[in-house]
Amino acid sequence: MKKAWPILKKIFLVIFIIHVGWFLYFVFENFSDADQIKDFKKSFLIFVGIVAIIAIAYFLWLKKITPIKKAVALIWKIIFTLYIIFFIYFLLGFIFNPPITLTQIGSLLQGNGLSRDYISYDAMGSNIKLAVIASEDQRFPDHDGFDLKAIKLAIKYNKKHPGKPPRGASTISQQTAKNIFLFQGGGFIRKGPEVFFTFTIETGWTKRTILERYLNIAEMGRGIFGVQAAAKAYFNKDAKDLTRQEAAQIIACLPNPKRLSVKPLSNYVATRANAIMKQMGFLESDPDIAALIH
Repeated sequence: MKKAWPILKKIFLVIFIIHVGWFLYFVFENFSDADQIKDFKKSFLIFVGIVAIIAIAYFLWLKKITPIKKAVALIWKIIFTLYIIFFIYFLLGFIFNPPITLTQIGSLLQGNGLSRDYISYDAMGSNIKLAVIASEDQRFPDHDGFDLKAIKLAIKYNKKHPGKPPRGASTISQQTAKNIFLFQGGGFIRKGPEVFFTFTIETGWTKRTILERYLNIAEMGRGIFGVQAAAKAYFNKDAKDLTRQEAAQIIACLPNPKRLSVKPLSNYVATRANAIMKQMGFLESDPDIAALIH
């Protein structure tokens, strides 16, 4: 094992360099012509610039200072170790659902409990898959993790309506990456890694895998995670047996699962569920969506 570890470290270092380089290319290639999201690009460029300046300063001057050299070596060791753990977790995630997420741990610590029952993709049925796509991400089969059109519209809306609750544009892929690898809240501190993790799962997982993971780990009520647990809690049936209305009502809780609930059925959830069902009717004939949900 001692002889194998140096070789494994070199392999992971090569993977890390290729991975980060590919990610940087992806960001500049896909976000370069999106004027409405220049704020994110500007922030990202500033971050990359600061890292580059620190790296240059380190190799030209700071490396000669022993305490700084030791501190940098320690920081790099921590970052590289975390990357190896993440990469292995990412590979396993293609086959298995995560054993637990930070959001689920938070639910336990807050006294909300943890009710979940991971099921296979085929056991979910088509109605809940169609409902979540209709509600959360109608371009899910077609985009590469980020819906630039939705982001542009959200930013334009938020600028025109500064006093209203901000409109988001997170895709199912982004929400999956956030739920598996990160935490709720956090602003840009979380958004930066979220973009990286979203790019990674979109590159290495299939759309079917991403949708399956999301529907198994998303919070759909206070302490209720995943479609099977939600179907049992609200309708005492399996997820595959949910009607369109029932599936739409469960998905209508996603914006704020701790406050919104199917039982008792609030006016908001009922109204939102009806809107979701209309969108389901519009989308069910789309060949890409039909191929994905069946």
